[in-house]
Amino acid sequence: MNPTSSQLARRRFLALSAAGAAAAALASCTSPTSGSPPPSRVMPDDPLVAQFEAQRPIVGKTVSQTLTAGAFETTVAGKTFTTWGYNGNLTAPEIRARTGDRLSVPLTNSLNEQTTIHWHGLALRNDQDGVQHLTQEPIAAGAGFGYDFKLTHPGTYWYHSHMDMQRERALYGALIIEDPDEPLKYAKDWVIVLDDWMDGVTGTPDEVLAELSQGMYTTGIERSASPTRSRPVPSAMKHMLMGSPSDFLGGDAGDVGYPYHLFNSKAPDQAQILPAAAGEVIRLRIINAAGDTAYRVGVPGQKITLTHTDGFPVIHQDADAVVLGMGERIDALLTVKEGFTPVIALPEGKTGQALGFISTGTGKQPLPAVLPNKLEGTVLDGSALTADPAVALKERSPDRSHDLRLTGSMGKYDWGINGHRYEMVNPFDHAFDVKEGERVEVKFINETDMWHPMHLHGHTFQVGAGGARKDTVIVRPKQTVTVIFDADNPGQWLVHCHNAYHAEQGMMALFSYIK
Repeated sequence: MNPTSSQLARRRFLALSAAGAAAAALASCTSPTSGSPPPSRVMPDDPLVAQFEAQRPIVGKTVSQTLTAGAFETTVAGKTFTTWGYNGNLTAPEIRARTGDRLSVPLTNSLNEQTTIHWHGLALRNDQDGVQHLTQEPIAAGAGFGYDFKLTHPGTYWYHSHMDMQRERALYGALIIEDPDEPLKYAKDWVIVLDDWMDGVTGTPDEVLAELSQGMYTTGIERSASPTRSRPVPSAMKHMLMGSPSDFLGGDAGDVGYPYHLFNSKAPDQAQILPAAAGEVIRLRIINAAGDTAYRVGVPGQKITLTHTDGFPVIHQDADAVVLGMGERIDALLTVKEGFTPVIALPEGKTGQALGFISTGTGKQPLPAVLPNKLEGTVLDGSALTADPAVALKERSPDRSHDLRLTGSMGKYDWGINGHRYEMVNPFDHAFDVKEGERVEVKFINETDMWHPMHLHGHTFQVGAGGARKDTVIVRPKQTVTVIFDADNPGQWLVHCHNAYHAEQGMMALFSYIK
């Protein structure tokens, strides 16, 4: 059962007094900068949400996948530890369906705290988006919730917990929606999920967040003015990473050091091997599920052909490597050569590697240590690609424009949007209003010294006038990225940095449909 807007408001202000709760509930529907009457908002239980869902066609079957979120013991690189994941495994079930199918996912929460699932990249009905206290009440420990919605667009997507730091464990998995009229020709389809891992090894995600949230100023360190200069991290700072430069990302690549980088839940010493025949074409579906790491992915000495970004087709382009920010996906084609072909994911600006192999059954498998630690040449990211004409948005003047200034610093670790830290208890404070049917222009203006992968729920946007269709885009320091989207999915939708620690510290906002 989905919560009504009154239930959401009642839970949201549970800790307040009766009088305070009533006042806060009223304020939650009012723009703090407007003297006009408060707008009427399209909440997740609004009939308009159900109406739009009813208009989405069902031409296939119902695909079901039962999930249980819980703690379990596992081993990575010889290290045994306890973490959280789905169905007792570091690798969550891969969900496959086709456009026109209905997806049914009963979730049981066996954790000792609340949880939800967000379906990253999907234009789905708002009450299934999995955002706690906004589109649904979080699922209590020991309770369950049934996600049920229609699938309207093919592509490479993924699902993950949207509660606090839970995604930084193993509460994520791949969601592949196949196209019944797939135009690409390939022999095999290899889903690759990349992740930076530290839970149970060097600490927990909550311990990392607690350390980072102190900021650098309170620990007596300062980030160097030169991104190529590293400064020592005080011994009290166990997780903070200093001196991780990336020219590609425009400065420091990340905040956190990780002991492992995983390729389908495996460290390089136990790399996954995909059997194939020489000459076969493999479709790589690459998902960056990391919390703080961009990955540069490629095959040494061989180009890959980029075909999709964030689920949407692009004009094909050959590259030596592609960089994915957290939350981004890239599809690429690779022709298999004889022997062992390494597919390498290098953590941008950091040390280490994630690794998998394609093998024809001949030759000797290379050791990870002898493989290249650089991928150079033509290196692109999804925002550098061009949408396939079939999915490009039609030319149209914007009906509404919003500037989202990305603010904050490592000094205080005070990330926000337009200087405001998003709070789940008051989601409509500083919301960005839109109306159904509008063309919306959004400018991500990065005023910080860090890069941010900005993700919009429930929609895809187009980068620039004719760029790629995406839902997550890299915004480099001191740069502005302009995107446009059509407001065609009523409800309440988050926009946020997909660096897990930046988001948790407040770099979120809300695109709010009003009537």
